[in-house]
Order: sequence, then structure tokens, then C-alpha cells
Amino acid sequence: MAEPDQPSTARMIDFWLGGEHHFPVDVAAARAFEGAYGPCAAIFRSLRDFLGRAVRSIADEGVDGFLVFGAGVPTRGNVHEVVPDATVLYTDVDPVTIRLGQRLLAGSDRAGYGFGDATDIGTIDPAQLHRFVPGWGRRPVGVVFLGLAAFLDDATLGRTLDELYGAVAPGSFLAIDFDSDELAAYPEALAMMGPAFRMRPPAAFAPLLGRWQPTVDGVVPVAGWRPEGVPEPEPVPEAFYGAVATKPAA
Repeated sequence: MAEPDQPSTARMIDFWLGGEHHFPVDVAAARAFEGAYGPCAAIFRSLRDFLGRAVRSIADEGVDGFLVFGAGVPTRGNVHEVVPDATVLYTDVDPVTIRLGQRLLAGSDRAGYGFGDATDIGTIDPAQLHRFVPGWGRRPVGVVFLGLAAFLDDATLGRTLDELYGAVAPGSFLAIDFDSDELAAYPEALAMMGPAFRMRPPAAFAPLLGRWQPTVDGVVPVAGWRPEGVPEPEPVPEAFYGAVATKPAA
């Protein structure tokens, strides 16, 4: 695989998670961000742990098909590793990440990777969707929407989540995260995120879900969403808030 000349957030996160699927350009960008903000590995481990707990909770409700937007690198505790009995379609818009994901999943008959823009469900290959998320639109599924809300304005995010709500069957679930205003105190790091990045105050998160109904856990810092085991010795900053929401069964 040719080495890219631009860093990727997906591969930077892979680096922070201790993965093997990143390039020197990604490591350099990750180090630069750490210089402006601080260590990120613990924060992204906490977010990945939230993903695992959220997906397991959805699977425990009988859901066995997942659609993942903005999937990044499909390793280090990603969905198909957490719920190996489920089928999973990972999607992204970055062609380098998609090719990497397809290579990593080439031997799997339960997980696939393809192009998919969360703001336009029609961009997903229907054959892939129905192969890896069987019963889409007819039986409950899990939708994973992590790392995306911060790059969508309120109107686009609201429309996107409402379209997803309309597309899935009753009984489906949504796992989602939001970026808090943690970076407001770190202007250099905030500038690195680019003009599309949107911080939001925690009070704004729940209303953005629209018709999706959060579970009784609410929208909380990801480390506090159904925590397991002993707490981390050093609590991570509340950079990400997370929730699992549902389209109630009819």
C-alpha cells in the first residue's frame, strides 16, 4: 500500500490505540496535536471502550447487524471484534482508509468495508448493505455514528439523524458521540481541527438526537456510560459524550 502524503484522523487514532496501521505522516500529526493539547491515547482508548460497551449492549437486545459510519481502521476493538457473531458493514469517505479496511477484512465473511457518506445513505452500495446488514429497513439494526457529529452543523446533523431514523426498522439502535467544548482552552489544538470542527456544550447534545430516544443512561461522558470494572486511576478529560438511542418498537 503506497504511503499517503496527508495524515488521516482514522490512522492517527489507530496510532493512539497502539495499532499497526498508520504511517509516519500520521504519527507526526498525532505528535503535533499532542504538543498543542496533551496525551490523547487515554482519551481515545476511553472512546473505543465506550464503543465496545455500546455495541455489546445493542447486541444484547438481539441485534445482529451493524452499519458503521466514519469507521476508520477496523481493528483494536472495533465492532466485528467486539460482537463476532454479528455482521458488520464499515463505511467511510476516505479512499485510503477504505482500501486499508478492505484489505484487513478480505478474509471475513461477516464484515465488509465500502464507501458511505453518513449524510447521504444512498451513497452506500445496496448489495453490500443487504449482504452485511441483512433485513435493513425490515428488522432492527445497530447504527454506529462516532466521530462525525463534530464535523456537521446542527441542521445537517439533525437532517442526517432524522433520515437514518426513517430508514431503519423500529427496535433499531444508534450509538453516537459528541465533542464537548474541551478544546476551547487549547486554541492551537482547536485550530488544527479545521474550520468544520464544532464543539458543543453538553446541554445541546440530547436535543440534537431528534426523534431518537436515548436509553435511560442519557448522554454522558463516554467513560461514565455503563462503566465496567474499576475506574481509571487518572480520569480522562470529558472531551467526548456518548449515548445509545433507539427507535422504539411499534
